[in-house]
Amino acid sequence: MLNYQLNHIRELESESIFVIREVAAQFDNPVILFSGGKDSILMTYLAVKAFHPARLPFPLLHIDTGHNFPETLAYRDELAARYGLKLITAYVQDAIDRGEVTEEKGFNASRNYLQTHVLLDALEKGRFDAALGGGRRDEEKARAKERFFSHRDEFGQWDPKNQRPELWRLFNGRKHLGEHFRIFPISNWTELDVWQYLATEKVPLPSLYFAHEREVIRRDGILLANSPHLVRKPGEEAFLARVRCRTIGDTTCTGVWESDAVTIEEIIAEVATSRMTERGGRADDRRSETAMEDRKKEGYF
Repeated sequence: MLNYQLNHIRELESESIFVIREVAAQFDNPVILFSGGKDSILMTYLAVKAFHPARLPFPLLHIDTGHNFPETLAYRDELAARYGLKLITAYVQDAIDRGEVTEEKGFNASRNYLQTHVLLDALEKGRFDAALGGGRRDEEKARAKERFFSHRDEFGQWDPKNQRPELWRLFNGRKHLGEHFRIFPISNWTELDVWQYLATEKVPLPSLYFAHEREVIRRDGILLANSPHLVRKPGEEAFLARVRCRTIGDTTCTGVWESDAVTIEEIIAEVATSRMTERGGRADDRRSETAMEDRKKEGYF
């Protein structure tokens, strides 16, 4: 890697570690929101590095939709064991069984929206006052509006027009009883930055990110992984394709990409020439023009 590129990602690393340490200084009970995707993996890795040789003082919180890729769950458990982290899992299925949320029906049904209720419930039960997420500003226009310290009211809701200034890297974590903050330590990273850093640090990653053969269906210009949870439309046929994930979420809405990239170096070359963002293959973002912002206002990641 060229020196200027290495210097750039080291500056980003320092910034993120500074934010993570500020969280430890300002909040009583933080938690890391862990999805199993590369951004939450990066954030966890940076948090471990921030407190080394001491153990990471934050637990991981995973919202399990019940429709996850099996590879994601296997990686999650392996990562928690590798670093000796406490893992808290909250299940969407439990909320459905209790009648707290209603499962969607139909061809475009997804449990992605149901995660919000389960997340807010888990944060309240755990009395967490700060939740670190792997959101980046380059991902999506709603996420571009986030501060590093993003205030949430007592209902877990976000007001993008009422966020605190962050001048000279001064962060204001003051809050009233019942409120909490979402923290985004890797806000200024790009997808390419993430991959270059993961390559430099040789961070192990889920196999989903590398090209492999998988049964898929084509829907509205997106390739979706075929799974028991996906309701096929008439005429939709599954076929084998060589694909990989650029972002990882619920199997019913996470698009996969045709690719031959089997190494991080090949992924970096692919990302550098791509004209579509990684979330361009997320079916849940296509429900409306403001799909992500609407979900975030309600308490989504």
